[in-house]
Amino acid sequence: MQALLDVLKPGDADWELAQALDPKRLPAHIAIIMDGNGRWAKLRNLPRVAGHKAGVEPVRITVETCARLGVPVLTLYAFSVENWKRPRSEVDTLWRLLRLYLRRELPELVRNSIRLRVIGRAQALPPLVQRELLEAVEATAANRGLEVNLALNYSGRAELVDAVNTILREAHEKRRGPVQIDEQAIAAHLYTAGLPDPDLLIRTSGEMRISNFLLWQIAYSEIWVTEKLWPDFRRTDLLRAILDFQKRERRYGGLGEPETRDVDSGEELVPAAAGNHSIFTPHP
Repeated sequence: MQALLDVLKPGDADWELAQALDPKRLPAHIAIIMDGNGRWAKLRNLPRVAGHKAGVEPVRITVETCARLGVPVLTLYAFSVENWKRPRSEVDTLWRLLRLYLRRELPELVRNSIRLRVIGRAQALPPLVQRELLEAVEATAANRGLEVNLALNYSGRAELVDAVNTILREAHEKRRGPVQIDEQAIAAHLYTAGLPDPDLLIRTSGEMRISNFLLWQIAYSEIWVTEKLWPDFRRTDLLRAILDFQKRERRYGGLGEPETRDVDSGEELVPAAAGNHSIFTPHP
């Protein structure tokens, strides 16, 4: 938290918002559906690719802000399985922008101990994109700060299919009998295995849908929607989303938020740390 306050000007709107946050109640995992690049460009009579280019800066701002706040995990929905339906020129531009982002931001990611992962069917991405992603993932593998998941060629339904197929394949290889699949088994084979589920899901552009994103993981996520299109999303919006999150009572299907202290020991209960799981593992 202090790392963020150090770069803000006292009295400014962002400084006031940051001061209002409770550093002990920050989301352990923030997931964002970055929507509205095309509409942003259309409103300005620009080609859609101009919206994608303008959407790079909010990514940088969001990653930097989460890192300075001390948020452990950030997941960004960058490219869905369905996005392949878009014009070839637009898709190719997205891959060029991704490669440009990686080249430009990798030194900062390393310097700020930010760890990069890819979730989704990465093996279906263009070979050149795969190679540069893998290089960035390996270069940040030892970092222990913010963990950034880029959801690329991602689908929540595909993730569940991949998880179940992996469980069945492992059972076949070990020559087990009938397989009993429970929630723990599925969770352990998701792309995000070892990470906390998102506490906060943010969606830009005002759309009220989750678009096949982290279907399993967001079962109890708090959802915050803004009318702002992604290229216009700034630090102020992120801080407002977190502040709104902190004002909510999370019931998890019960009558109130779980206790934050162990009644017997008096010790605070804290989320389990993420394990040292694979960062760039192709899925079937």
